[in-house]
Amino acid sequence: MKAKDLRDLTLEELRGKEQETQETLFNLRFQQATGLLENSMRLSTTKKDLARIKTIIGQKTPGRQA
Repeated sequence: MKAKDLRDLTLEELRGKEQETQETLFNLRFQQATGLLENSMRLSTTKKDLARIKTIIGQKTPGRQA
């Protein structure tokens, strides 16, 4: 997921994407704990995507301190 694409989304869409990504991360962690995770790179990629989304939400939130 590219930051450029995320910046084009509205704040509500970003919050939905954040919730969806958190659920995906939870499921990946659960699969890793049970030994069912086939591609461990998805875990780190999903973490980075979540951080990217949270950063852009912070940038778009009004009243944010610089």
